[in-house]
Amino acid sequence: MKPLKKIATVCAVSTLAFAMSACGGRGGGTSDQSGVAADSGASGESAGSAGGDISLGIAMPQKTSQNWVEAEQMFKDDCAEAGITCTLQFANGGVAEQQNQIAAMIENGVDVLLIGAIDGSQLGTQLQQAKSAGIPVIAYDRLLTNTTDEDYYIAYDNYGVGKLQGQALLEGLEAKGTPTPWDIELFGGSPDDSNSLKFFNGAMEVLQPKIDDGTLVVKSGQNDFTKVATQGWKPNNAQDRMSSLLTSTYQGDEVPDGVLSPNDTLARAIITAVEQAGKPVPVVTGQDSEDESVGWVVQGKQYSTIFKDTRLLVKGAIQLAMEAAQGNADPTVDGATVDKEQYESMEGHAVTSFLLTPQIVTQDNAEEIYKDDAHRMELVNAAK
Repeated sequence: MKPLKKIATVCAVSTLAFAMSACGGRGGGTSDQSGVAADSGASGESAGSAGGDISLGIAMPQKTSQNWVEAEQMFKDDCAEAGITCTLQFANGGVAEQQNQIAAMIENGVDVLLIGAIDGSQLGTQLQQAKSAGIPVIAYDRLLTNTTDEDYYIAYDNYGVGKLQGQALLEGLEAKGTPTPWDIELFGGSPDDSNSLKFFNGAMEVLQPKIDDGTLVVKSGQNDFTKVATQGWKPNNAQDRMSSLLTSTYQGDEVPDGVLSPNDTLARAIITAVEQAGKPVPVVTGQDSEDESVGWVVQGKQYSTIFKDTRLLVKGAIQLAMEAAQGNADPTVDGATVDKEQYESMEGHAVTSFLLTPQIVTQDNAEEIYKDDAHRMELVNAAK
């Protein structure tokens, strides 16, 4: 383990149950019109009263969805509250930029690395450098793969997210009251994101038995992840594919009864494609509780989303980073389940994972799920 700087003035980790208000609601600082923390650039630093006794390097991916944008200010605020130095950088330029950013953090001597990877399979050289320097590595939200140089993983239960999405799709179809079989189409996330297959496999655990017994029919025949993945999580890719499916597989007024979408950005793109074709919107799932989709769920336009409270994930990541920096060989994270088997960075190499519990959100329970999130409650009330 890397020799630690003195941390006598840092609050003990056991006292890290700082108030939710430390997350700054939906983030402090300037905001855009949607209420999301505005992009303040590729990097930022904060230091609390401890004067940077623990240095945390945070490498984030591109700002492709709202939850990544929200996390930026939350990390800065919570690092300051915890009394640690925080250097945070987004790699909007791609994988090579993220590799360079991580290498620079290692060179600058951070005590811990927290990495939300663009492509978790392409950081092996940098992770090996971190290991050689005695720097603990924590994968944030996305598992790092093709490596054994990864100490911990913290995320919401991504396989569980997929199961919730599959369940929501079935519940939405049942609520429509139309006779079976139900025609559905499947969409997956980006193949370079290790979470994507977890989401898809979790959903298929629920949906495949219904496909096998004839309750569900994937009318296009595209039911393999390699065929349904959406490169880069780009909404235009999902919208184009949905438009193509409507043209090739659903003639005239036909439309699928339901669509499995792995997140809100793609869900809105799918719905837009259907609307532009002049067809009724099917049951569509989502994830991340993005602002526009919260309104669409409340209005019944998008059937469901998933709430993964970024405030809890950021707070848990900082707690884990502080324990790792202090050499705790058996760290804990408040509210997280420890899993030492499910997530492997390489075959046979399981990573100790700290998993938070996601929540399904529909029109019926949105107020209850978001009751402690002032920003999203405003969106709920505005959409009524």
